[in-house]
Amino acid sequence: MRTRSTLALISVAALLLVSATGCTQLKARDQLNKGVHAFKLAKYAEAVEHFRTATELDPEFHTARLYLATAYMSQYIPGADSPENLEMAKNAFDEFNKALEKSPNDTVAIASIASLFFHQKKWAESEQWYSRLVKADPENKVGYYTLGVIAWTKSFQQRMEARAKMGMKPEDPGPLKDKKVREELKAELLPIVQSGIDSLNKALQIDKEYDDSMAYLNLLHRERADLQETTEEYKKDTEIADAWVQKTLEIKKIKAARLEKAPGGIVQEATQ
Repeated sequence: MRTRSTLALISVAALLLVSATGCTQLKARDQLNKGVHAFKLAKYAEAVEHFRTATELDPEFHTARLYLATAYMSQYIPGADSPENLEMAKNAFDEFNKALEKSPNDTVAIASIASLFFHQKKWAESEQWYSRLVKADPENKVGYYTLGVIAWTKSFQQRMEARAKMGMKPEDPGPLKDKKVREELKAELLPIVQSGIDSLNKALQIDKEYDDSMAYLNLLHRERADLQETTEEYKKDTEIADAWVQKTLEIKKIKAARLEKAPGGIVQEATQ
């Protein structure tokens, strides 16, 4: 049976542990604040040190982990293949992944990894992560839009290469004139193109004035047009594409007019 003195010692030890934990968390939060200050001044390397210290002090500090990953990502330069730059991308990915281990549906981490792969032109990986993003957040219009962009990117290069091999210029009317090549490309690319069209339409269901999605619907219908079997089918898709061009322009005009009327918007100078 425990004596009163033993129980008292246990209570004191527990209080000291709680106090030490609280002190550590306060230090971690202080490091986070210092990191945020450095980040706002674009001192990303300094910010990394503060955020990393915060996560070392408190490994469960989810916000600090996200900031650390973001600070690494902010130093990554898309298209640069230096070992230092690739290391920044890897560090960002690793830290976002650690955040996801604690919070698997954190849309900030998921979207950041998806964006990182997109800027690295790793289309398959980016598509996988954007698909995960819209599953975690079905109202994420940017996720659906980017899936449409990826679909167009996958199709466009192959279609242009096929046209060049056939002696067809980009402006020459379609569909692709070599039936065998067209059928092979259709089998491979049509599901991708259609998936992209479906994703862009979902983005428009979320935001009916999402003109970026309209612009890529134009492009994807032109992809689909070249894969069609007949001239009539080709023309039908190009007409749909042209309609999306007009719709895009109309929405841009509506938005511009709305901006002019908004408080603090564009003001026309008075004529003398």
